[in-house]
Amino acid sequence: MSAVCLRPASVADRAVLERLWLMFRHDLSEFRGTLPNPDGTFRSERLLAAFENPDWAAYLLMADDRPVGLALVRGLAGRTRVLSGFFVVRAVRRTGVGSVSVQQLVMRHPGPWEVPFQDDNMAAVRFWRHIATTIAGDAWTEEHRPVPNQPDLPPDVWISFEVPA
Repeated sequence: MSAVCLRPASVADRAVLERLWLMFRHDLSEFRGTLPNPDGTFRSERLLAAFENPDWAAYLLMADDRPVGLALVRGLAGRTRVLSGFFVVRAVRRTGVGSVSVQQLVMRHPGPWEVPFQDDNMAAVRFWRHIATTIAGDAWTEEHRPVPNQPDLPPDVWISFEVPA
C-alpha cells in the first residue's frame, strides 16, 4: 500500500464523507443494534457538525487518490479534543493505516484527547489501547461513561491521553 495521507476535508469532499459515514455507521450498528432510517441513511448529526460548527473538523484518510477513511474531531476551541468518529475501510484495516492516521491527526491538535468506543467492539478496544500506549506510554486512562440520552445502551469506554506540543 502507498503512503497514507490525512487531510482536512473540504466542502467538495462532503459527498465522499457522507458515503464513508454510511459505512462507518453500518459497522457500528453491529454493536448498537441501530437500524437505518427509512431512507437507508443513519443519523449524521456529527458529520453535519463537522461541516457547520467551527469547533469541529472533518478529515479524510487517503491512500493515493482513494479515500480509505474519515476522522471527526470536536472540541477544537476547548481544552480537550474528542475523536467523535474514526473509520477505516475494511480493505486496509490491520495494515497500519489507522495507526498512522491517528498519529497524524493528534499531532495536528496537541493537548488532551478523549476517544470513545464500545466495549463489545473488541477490535476497537485493542486498537485504541494500542494507540494510547503508542502516543502516551503508560500515561493514559480508561473509564466507562453512560451514553447521553440513551440509558438503555451499555456505557461507552473513554480513553484519555495527552499529546505534547
